[in-house]
Amino acid sequence: MKIFSGLFSLIGFRRIGTVAAWALLLLLLEACTVTPKGNARYAGPDWTSYAGDDSKSRYSTLTQINKQNVSQLKLAWTYRSGDISEKPISTIECNPLAINGVLYATTPTLHLVALDAATGKELWRFKPLPDALLKELREKEKINIQPGYNYWVNRGVTYWAKGKDKRIYYSAGIYLFCVDARTGQLLTNFGDQGRIDLRQGLDRDITGMHYNSTTPGVIYQNHLIMGSTVGEGPDAAAPGFVRAFDIHTGKLNWVFRTIPRAGEFGAETWENNSWKIAGGVNAWGGMSLDQQRGMVFLATGSPAWDFYGADRPGQNLFGNCVIALNAATGERIWHYQIIHHDIWDKDLPCPPNLVTVTHNGRKIDAVAQVAKTGYVYVFNRSTGEPLFPIEEVPVPASEVPGEKAWPTQPIPIKPAPFARQGLTEKDLTQLNPEAQQYAREVFRKSTSGGQFTPISSQGTLIMPGLLGGANWSGASFDPETSYLYINANELPSLITLAPNEKVKPYSYRHTGYNRFWDPAGYPAITPPWGTLTAINLNTGDFAWQVPLGEFDELTKKGIPPTGAPNLGGTLVTKGGLVFIASTKDEKFRAFDKATGKVLWEVTLPAGGYASPSTYEVNGKQYVVIAAGGGGKMATKPGDYYLAFALP
Repeated sequence: MKIFSGLFSLIGFRRIGTVAAWALLLLLLEACTVTPKGNARYAGPDWTSYAGDDSKSRYSTLTQINKQNVSQLKLAWTYRSGDISEKPISTIECNPLAINGVLYATTPTLHLVALDAATGKELWRFKPLPDALLKELREKEKINIQPGYNYWVNRGVTYWAKGKDKRIYYSAGIYLFCVDARTGQLLTNFGDQGRIDLRQGLDRDITGMHYNSTTPGVIYQNHLIMGSTVGEGPDAAAPGFVRAFDIHTGKLNWVFRTIPRAGEFGAETWENNSWKIAGGVNAWGGMSLDQQRGMVFLATGSPAWDFYGADRPGQNLFGNCVIALNAATGERIWHYQIIHHDIWDKDLPCPPNLVTVTHNGRKIDAVAQVAKTGYVYVFNRSTGEPLFPIEEVPVPASEVPGEKAWPTQPIPIKPAPFARQGLTEKDLTQLNPEAQQYAREVFRKSTSGGQFTPISSQGTLIMPGLLGGANWSGASFDPETSYLYINANELPSLITLAPNEKVKPYSYRHTGYNRFWDPAGYPAITPPWGTLTAINLNTGDFAWQVPLGEFDELTKKGIPPTGAPNLGGTLVTKGGLVFIASTKDEKFRAFDKATGKVLWEVTLPAGGYASPSTYEVNGKQYVVIAAGGGGKMATKPGDYYLAFALP
């Protein structure tokens, strides 16, 4: 007590009375127990959030598995969910949580399961979309929900606990469910008997339009803040507004309109009042959260539809933006638009990484955004000012009637791009004469150039393609070194515009999401076709870049590893490792985080197109990966979760 009295005297609390002094002291003590501003609560024995923590670092402080012993890693357990789908082909993209010895994950058809994290034994299962409900949605709502296929996927869940009240919030179809984490039963005091319809607060009727949420939300105070996945083709699309729901009742707390309406900031960037009918501009890749500042950070996709914008002339805020919001109110604090008037489907596909770097000799809390463009954009977290210069560079005009491509695009001077920028004839494959001739023929009859060459009616080769650069798996960040780890694709897309039917809302359509393959199914450009890159965010320089993945049949012919198309994220650990599956060769690898050298690899029973998690149970560290195959890699489907540990 004498210590506290002395403290009161020292800081002048005697003037305000004992009760007030104690209240202020408790606030100070609470401040001392939380993580200092700018530092995330990184994952340790538990993996409590999608991508590891609120900052989305995908970093773990565990060291039992490390560079010296990772080569001894063995399969500890296998779980099969039993709901694999061949037609349509299913996948799993879930980054599972592991909390107090229980692993929470989703299956190919979006069931929620709880597993014993040490054995893989199923503890309970929740089926969100029974057949009767699916039939009702398809007939009454005109929504053809196909769980586990295309955009009807789930990448993770949100966990919340207070005392004995432990909850899982997760989405399936058009619904958000609130499930008791101990029993797998719906908590019926939330929303409508345990679920809410996510199509709230959108200012318009979106019946029949695609709408769901593939990535879990973040929780700030009593707000569950959610993004969405919406249609992006040449049909009417829902707007991608960001909403916060009350974690206890499901009530809508606030809305941030990513397409502003009249009188709101940015509405003038939608010329001809096109904001009234525009769709898209959705935060489909998830969000990051700075609890101390009370700020939520999101990255938005392009306006719909993706490759034609004559109906929406202007800059189109807040499309393709990094945005900081007040997490309690949804009010905009700052934004930065990465692409103006997007007509290339260059969505910002993943949440920003909240990082702390040393810049010009001082520590700065920052935001790092990786993108399909193959660039990393780094901003001051509080102000949105770029840490490295970004220049507005002139880009070509569109030749499509009515299309007004924006005359410039922002290009970071540093870091250097982690994926090729555009295509030239020198980039075409030299794998064999047949492939080379085919690639040359396609190249010469298509338009090409820098990545901001507008889409044409003769076909345009886009590089980086629609898979990136980076994609929804994002990047991991190592707070020890300030290294950012990014897996990327080097696979061009070939997109062609064609006149649309007169009854459609847009004058043009595209002829398919075509990738530039050679006749044998390999990318029709020179390797690498997939990369893993480490960038030092203190300096903006590359630490290393290596091919990620291979085609075994080419390696056996003596061709060095080419890298491979990939979808799924990294995990970086204090033990000196970067874990990643993601590649079309269906392998799971561990890299030396300092050098990029492969230290361990194993072939999975199906492709691991997800992000790994790591956790500790009874003193043993595990690394777990979903092996769901299928998806956009179009390999055989699987229904596996596999956990690896030391013998």
